[in-house]
Amino acid sequence: MKVYLDLVQNILENGEDRHDRTGTGTRSIFGAQLRVDLRNGFPLLTTKKVFFDSVVRELLWFIKGSTNINDDLNTKIWNEWADADGNLGPIYGYQWRHWEKFETAEDGSYTKSHIDQLQQAIDTIKKNPDSRRIIVSAWNVADIDKMALPPCHSFFQFYVSNGHLDVQLYQRSADMALGVPFNIASYSLLLMMVAQETNLIPRYFVHTFGDAHVYHNHMEGIQEQLKRTPGELPRVTLAKKPFFDMTFEDIALRNYEPQPFIKFSVAV
Repeated sequence: MKVYLDLVQNILENGEDRHDRTGTGTRSIFGAQLRVDLRNGFPLLTTKKVFFDSVVRELLWFIKGSTNINDDLNTKIWNEWADADGNLGPIYGYQWRHWEKFETAEDGSYTKSHIDQLQQAIDTIKKNPDSRRIIVSAWNVADIDKMALPPCHSFFQFYVSNGHLDVQLYQRSADMALGVPFNIASYSLLLMMVAQETNLIPRYFVHTFGDAHVYHNHMEGIQEQLKRTPGELPRVTLAKKPFFDMTFEDIALRNYEPQPFIKFSVAV
């Protein structure tokens, strides 16, 4: 994962120090991209430990369309933003699986239905793989104020080429030390799962950034990480099951040998 470390180094050397919503302060650049080839291994950082179990649990929770931390999430990563009942509003999973659609009848009345963007994307990959519209968006302008946290990883697009499947993620706001290693792993796993469902080979995960930043209180830890040499990438295997039937136990991480964990505080 040298591409990740190179991007972090670029931010530290060439970024602009900025104020931010949390009051912590960041060093930031705008407009960057990294690309990883899953055929070379699963892109889980080895220069620090990343908790893969949490990656899997959150992704499966999104895929279910869940928005409450008490709904089989089984990780604390969303606790800081949930209300007293565990609700987060119509965040990622809701938009992926239940994007609201309103239709007006001749008498002026309307009915509400939902669009399953994730199912649509899978169906399009199977039926019309050359489409340039295989997109899933979490950025629903009408719902932003209802969300506990507006989507940082805003939308993603699939691309089919010669039996391979790629995915590109646009992330409007990217916490390079804490969030991005998690996001890389999550969307790479999603790519693997969709590729298996559509009988394709997972290939490139392309990560495009808006505001890519390192929080000021993460500087010491990220500089320690930059001193470390990346190791061999691990592998991930999936059970041969339909996409929406996949469970935590069906996803296995193999040969992961990270260097010691580095603690980064969450900026809320």
